[in-house]
Amino acid sequence: MSALRGLPRVDHVLAGEALRAHAALPSLRRWAAREAISRLRLELRSGARPPDAIPSADVLAADIARELDALLAPGPRPVINATGVLLHTNLGRAPLAPAAIEAMVAAAGVCDLEIDDLGRRGSRLARVRPLLAALTGAEDALVVNNGAAALLLACTALGTPGGVALSRGQLVEIGDRFRVAEMAAAAGARLWEVGSTNRTHEGDYTRLFDVPEGAPRPSALLWVHRSNFTQAGFVAEVPLPALASLARARGLPLLADLGSGSLGPPIPDDEPTIQAYLEAGAGLVTCSGDKLLGGPQAGILAGDAALIARCKAHPLARALRLDKTSLAALHATLAAHARGEALPLHAMITCPIEHLKARAAAVVAALTGLNRQVKIDASAATL
Repeated sequence: MSALRGLPRVDHVLAGEALRAHAALPSLRRWAAREAISRLRLELRSGARPPDAIPSADVLAADIARELDALLAPGPRPVINATGVLLHTNLGRAPLAPAAIEAMVAAAGVCDLEIDDLGRRGSRLARVRPLLAALTGAEDALVVNNGAAALLLACTALGTPGGVALSRGQLVEIGDRFRVAEMAAAAGARLWEVGSTNRTHEGDYTRLFDVPEGAPRPSALLWVHRSNFTQAGFVAEVPLPALASLARARGLPLLADLGSGSLGPPIPDDEPTIQAYLEAGAGLVTCSGDKLLGGPQAGILAGDAALIARCKAHPLARALRLDKTSLAALHATLAAHARGEALPLHAMITCPIEHLKARAAAVVAALTGLNRQVKIDASAATL
C-alpha cells in the first residue's frame, strides 16, 4: 500500500529528541520504536487510521518516550479502594499489615531462608508450619505459591491414579476462567462428577464404589466451598461430616478447598473456617493466604500429617514453593493472628460507618477544584 511508504523510519524515530536522550537502553528504545511502527502499520492496513494521520518521526518519538516512561515507572501503584469490595482481586486482594511489609523488606536481602543457627540445611517452612498447626488444629501444614496451586498439588498427589469425586453442584469457576474440572484434568486426575447441579445425595457417592473388583473408582473425594455464589430453592448436598464418614469407610482422603482461608472473627459467622473443616472430618484443607487470612498471595495445605507428607514428597511441591519475601509476610501475618492482633482487613470489616463517611468527605475535599462533580452515596459493601 502506498500509505505504508509514509511511515517514519526506525532510525529517524530514534534520532528524535525525546528518544535520543531517554534513559532506556538503546536496545529497548529500538524495540519500542519498532513496536510503535508495527502498530501504525496494522492500523493503516485495517483502516483504523487514515493515511493522513501518520505522525511525524518527532511526534512518534515523543509518544514512545512517554510509553517508555510508563513502562519503567515503579509498579504496581498504590490506589484507593473505593469499590465497596474489600478483597478486590484487581486491587491486590488483602492489604498487608505493616509488620508483614517490614518482614518482606528484611527477607529481600540475604536471609536464613533454609539454614539453622548451626549452619545446617533447614526447611523454609520451619517457622510457618507450627503456627499453621497451632492456629488451625492441623497435624501438619504445607505452603505453596497460591491457592489454586495448593488445590492442584493436593489433587495431583492424592487424587491419582483413580481421580477425584466432586459434586456437580461444586464444579465452580473461581475467576479468570479457572475451573475446578480443568484443574483436575491438568493434574492428571480423572474427575468423577457426582449427582446433579442442584441436588447430590450420599447414594450418588456410594454408587461410585459399588462396582466389580478391579473396576475404576476414585482415589479421593473432593469438597469445594462455593465462595462466590450460592444455591437456593430445590437443592440438596451431602454435609461435609457425612462425606468425611463415607471417605473414612472407604479408606480415602477427603480434600476440602475452602478458598477464602478464614481463621475466624471478625470474619462473618457464615464463612467457614479452616478449623471447622478439619473438625468436620476433612483430611486436607486448601485455601489462599491473601483473602480472609489477610496475608500475601500463598496457597495453604493443612491437615493430616500423612497426607501432607505425600504432597510434600511430590515433585510439584518444589515447583510451586513460596518465595522468601512472601514466606516472610505470611509468617508475620500468622504471628499477628497468634497474638490476637487486628490486621488491615479486619480493620476494614469492623470500621464504623462514621469513619467511612469522614474518609469519603476527605476524598471529596481533595478533589475540589478539579472540575469534577463528586457526591457521597451510601452503598452495600462485600468481602
